[in-house]
Amino acid sequence: MKFICTIHQLVLFIFIAIFSTTFAQFENVKLPLPKKAIYPYSQVEPSIYINPKNTNEVIAGSVMNDYYYSKDGGKTWRSRSIHSKWGVNGDPCLLIDTLGRYYYFHLSNIKGQALIGGIVCQRSKKLKGKFNKVGRTAANGKFHDKEWAVVNPKNNHLYMTWTQFDAYDSKNPQDYSFIVFSKSEDGGMTWTEPKEISYFPGDCADNDQTAEGAVPAIGPNGELYVSWSRNDSLWFNCSFDDGQSWMPTEKFIANQPEGWVIDIPGIYRSNGLPITVCDRSSSKNRGTIYVNWADQRNGTHNTDIWFTKSKDQGKTWTKAKRINQDTSEKHQFLTWMTIDQTNGFVYVVYYDRRNHNQNQTDVYLAVSKDGGESFNEYKISESPFTPNPKIFFGDYSNISVHNGVIRPIWTRLHKGRISLHTALIHQNQLSD
Repeated sequence: MKFICTIHQLVLFIFIAIFSTTFAQFENVKLPLPKKAIYPYSQVEPSIYINPKNTNEVIAGSVMNDYYYSKDGGKTWRSRSIHSKWGVNGDPCLLIDTLGRYYYFHLSNIKGQALIGGIVCQRSKKLKGKFNKVGRTAANGKFHDKEWAVVNPKNNHLYMTWTQFDAYDSKNPQDYSFIVFSKSEDGGMTWTEPKEISYFPGDCADNDQTAEGAVPAIGPNGELYVSWSRNDSLWFNCSFDDGQSWMPTEKFIANQPEGWVIDIPGIYRSNGLPITVCDRSSSKNRGTIYVNWADQRNGTHNTDIWFTKSKDQGKTWTKAKRINQDTSEKHQFLTWMTIDQTNGFVYVVYYDRRNHNQNQTDVYLAVSKDGGESFNEYKISESPFTPNPKIFFGDYSNISVHNGVIRPIWTRLHKGRISLHTALIHQNQLSD
């Protein structure tokens, strides 16, 4: 009898263990604020990148000039503040090239004159972020904002796109915004003259009519793809010769009802700017381009996360498809997307209010294993937070994935305090 009870107890223990593992929350890790951080809204607008040659190495950045690094896959972190001779004015973009060099891209701020000094690229040989190599794009008298960069794994060239303003935040109808492109063939030290890749200009009001949101992507054979938002629409351009030439005019790919500037209760400001990625894996979806964004086509009370894809190098695009699967008619916002280039799985991270009646906010992860035909969603934040509309919250979240290692990063604003978090997730933990 004692033996039978022991077996029953063992079965019960195994069942509980399996049940607990299946429904366990993902471990959240708070990134430490650098001791010398002085910006009042530090730890917003984060960027994160996993070293594809060593997934124990993870780097991250946040506004204004914060840098973070981990040697144990994101379990523990160290942080510091960075500087450059051209200043640091936020919009961090973190990257690791095929030679294992670490990059921190950001906006300029020369003697208090923000955005006029081109886009700055800092490089380090050390994980701990001793950025002793610094280059920048041309300072051409324009204002340069919202950059993003990628590396071509075939030749290690760096590509960057951003918005170039005639005059930032100008209401003058004669001032315009364009999407521009530049590349570096020497590890970010020198950059080609910025090339306008948008034919139709936007205004300079930093609003729905402004051309913004240019995030470049690399195709399997080095193709360059980029999309952006302007005039309640999403636009696309591409290059097949290392950025030398582009389509003469951008291609319309999707509507963005209510525009990219989105009102979210409790959030200082929010945008739905697009994210472009391309599958370079050996999966059956190799070469597929995905564009992810947020909009309010279902009502200003019900922001949703969307995507479209192209399987023919951007010639044709699918009808916009909603990623979040809830029926709550509540807000999902500030999305980012990436691809695990080892298997082609698509990952999307976003803030989500489906579980709450007020402004309490969770963070969700959506995963597709079938090229966006279906998504599974997971709540990845351990607890909700309630933001304060008087405190700057930043314009985006971010995520990096490689070989099943998943590291989203997001800002949390609760009881007036800003903090920065990641979650320790592996694809093996996610149910089908």
